[in-house]
Amino acid sequence: MILVATPIGNLGDISRRALETLAAADIVACEDTRLTGRLLQRFAIKARLLAYQDHNAEKSRPELLRLLAAGKSIALVTDAGTPTISDPGYKLVREAAAQGTPVTAVPGPAAPVVALSISGLPTDRFFFGGFLPTKSGERRRILEEVARLRATLIFFEAPRRLAETLKDALEILGPREMAVARELTKRFEEVTRGRIDDLARHYAEIEPPKGEAVLMFGPPETEEKPSEEALDALLGEALTRLSLKDAAKEVAAETGLPRKQVYERALQLRGDGAG
Repeated sequence: MILVATPIGNLGDISRRALETLAAADIVACEDTRLTGRLLQRFAIKARLLAYQDHNAEKSRPELLRLLAAGKSIALVTDAGTPTISDPGYKLVREAAAQGTPVTAVPGPAAPVVALSISGLPTDRFFFGGFLPTKSGERRRILEEVARLRATLIFFEAPRRLAETLKDALEILGPREMAVARELTKRFEEVTRGRIDDLARHYAEIEPPKGEAVLMFGPPETEEKPSEEALDALLGEALTRLSLKDAAKEVAAETGLPRKQVYERALQLRGDGAG
């Protein structure tokens, strides 16, 4: 099975290898047969299309696995971008690999990476969280889980929810730089950069824009270190799930404290050290 990345907006971004792979496949598994059909028609490719998306994955996956086991070549695509990123394709990959089917990929566009590359935000460490929940309570919970990560945070969001999502983000994440990218690779591509409070106010004052948005939040701007009590609480919780070494590594990354210092404190908490 071959995962084939397709353009996220500009058809000129499809690679020669992607076209050759799609043309040679016995079956092209895709989210929307109409969208993929138009893509193949644009490049004069005739292929058997099978729908594989959230609504029919449980029924379609066994059939695709059977075809793979029978020696059929299957190309897996998503509506736009790289398959398995925020779609059910990963389950097919996992089960295909488990049954011994070779799985490879023809790389290409991926909206989170494209957006990050032009955002102007730090790119050395980033976290991709997919689509944010539609309900404010659930959305705030997700943001709280990643608020202390020293990395650029990337999420997908519907334009009609931009204003309310950025209001939640300001309250949970605090002041920091961010960017909103829309219509990537298309004629009206737009990247709006600024601070969360400024962009929250901007999108609250205008009509919801068109096109799926990629939200990117820079790392925390404060370097405040946790108190000894807070550090002990974090370590205590981590030690219930992880080995001492891994717990120290996780807490060091979360707090920005030196790993050696956190490790020594973890030893003391567990009773292996002095003091």
